[in-house]
Amino acid sequence: PPPDRQIDVAAPISVKDFCALIGVKANLVLKKLLDHGKLVTINHALEADDCETMGLEFNRNVVVKKTRSQEEKHFDDIAEAPDKPEDLLPRPPVVTIMGHVDHGKTSLLDRIRSANVAGGESGGITQHIGAYKVAAPHGSVVFLDTPGHEAFTAMRARGANVTDVVVIVVAADDGVMPQTEEAIDHAKAAGATIIVAMNKMDKKGANPMRIMQQISGADPDLTPEEWGGKTYYAKVSAVTGEGIEDLLERLALETQVLELKANPARPASGAVLEARMTEGKGVTATLLVQNGTLKRGDVILAGRAWGRVRNMYDDHGKSIESAPPATPVMVAGLNVVPDAGDRFHSFKEITKARSIAEERAMKVRETAILERKHIKMENLFQSIEAGKLREVRIVLKTDVKGSVEVLKKSLEELTTGEVRLRILHAGVGNVNESDVILADASDAIILGFHTVVEDRARSIATEKGVQIRQYEVIYHIVEEMKLALEGLLEPARVETITAHAGVKQVFKISRSGNIAGCVVTDGKMERSNQVRVKRDGKVVHDGRLESLKRFKDDVKEVAEGFECGIKVAHFDSIQVGDVIEAYKIEEVARKLERKPESR
Repeated sequence: PPPDRQIDVAAPISVKDFCALIGVKANLVLKKLLDHGKLVTINHALEADDCETMGLEFNRNVVVKKTRSQEEKHFDDIAEAPDKPEDLLPRPPVVTIMGHVDHGKTSLLDRIRSANVAGGESGGITQHIGAYKVAAPHGSVVFLDTPGHEAFTAMRARGANVTDVVVIVVAADDGVMPQTEEAIDHAKAAGATIIVAMNKMDKKGANPMRIMQQISGADPDLTPEEWGGKTYYAKVSAVTGEGIEDLLERLALETQVLELKANPARPASGAVLEARMTEGKGVTATLLVQNGTLKRGDVILAGRAWGRVRNMYDDHGKSIESAPPATPVMVAGLNVVPDAGDRFHSFKEITKARSIAEERAMKVRETAILERKHIKMENLFQSIEAGKLREVRIVLKTDVKGSVEVLKKSLEELTTGEVRLRILHAGVGNVNESDVILADASDAIILGFHTVVEDRARSIATEKGVQIRQYEVIYHIVEEMKLALEGLLEPARVETITAHAGVKQVFKISRSGNIAGCVVTDGKMERSNQVRVKRDGKVVHDGRLESLKRFKDDVKEVAEGFECGIKVAHFDSIQVGDVIEAYKIEEVARKLERKPESR
């Protein structure tokens, strides 16, 4: 087709169909796509950006008309109806309890709920995600009891940011443990407010001062309020009940501090906390209603699952008819088991929910073969060039504590005003599943020093496309990260003056304009140079050479002491006595300079 003819393309479209529309052989389009870093087949679905790029490459007037899916139409309509300020009402905070194994997370929650659930769970470790709404003197608080920070971050990787506050439980007689540090790093990566609960204050060896020193020493952002910081440290005992009232009061006040509000008049939306297939009930899902009100009989869509809410139970197992914002409920009625972390929405029509679920299922099947691409050392430059990268995130594991401190300090010093290196987690021990899940959710690179990668962690990293790099020499880690970051810096433009020529005579040529008869006084005048014309010490023009001649011949260069004819592009006001200064701009790779510390 002629280049000016408009070709309407509905994206996504297969390479084969796209080639037929634009009239170009498939092998040529595939080669161009490969030049753009995309190794695909003729059955691959091209997105709108790819179609437009290929249109430009083959001089075709491609106009992409993206077909809106049922899902996009529905959620665009919802977005067009924002909440009115008068409809927004305060809602309870959602709190996740995390910490080291056996530091008393479930016992603490058990005490808060005044129900003996901890003793009934195998090994004293929570076996599933529980969600509980607790009435406190100053308002309700919703607690999520996770089986570990890995589950918390895996949900976040699926887009479910459900937590407002994370309570890190630390045993006052035991102190900060590696899992405690991991939990803090996961909570910070999620951007949640952190409160530290120093549990087991009834024990003889309880030492809250040591915990405050350990945590704030490792992370100044978690300095206690008593020491002028912003982090609340609660002294509690799950056994005696000491400090529980104060902790609940502080958590309830977070509604005002964080300005937590929701609109109960909207159709319900929220997140799936857990789901399973149970005998007799079919699919049951624990949902957290985050906005709107969920009612029994509502049609809901959760990931690829859809259905009508047949039964709904609160956290005590009592059947309820409706659930306002910040309420955990268990529902029955979905057709398949959704994933933890899936968003859910209520619908008026079951046909719409079903069609969106089917679209999602089809999309998952289509993209199953496509790998989720994570940041790797090799593609840092492409990522920042594409505007995708603002910082390089690192999960760091070493064999001993001393190495952690040395490496953390050395790597953090590589940060500049342009390139930021952020260490999400630094710990001692093997690279484990928790590290890979954090790196997956946060798009980070894992660096290991004298450490082993656990088999389970390696298989998950391979599956998720997370890069793990292992080193035996500290210098190699720092040097390799430095080189990778230097690749992100824009090269410095350095000017070098190469020659000067004095104008002795001006020749007026009718077809060419004014030619300056010059003598090169120093250096070497080259045809490729940029030039400045100086008059009485001031620059009157800055541009490029149009021609450089010796007698009547075009030449590439003229050495010092020789005469030549110079035509300056787009400048005819050359005069006898002017000086033509030649220079060139070179791009020089920049080195990292440490960001100056603020005083």
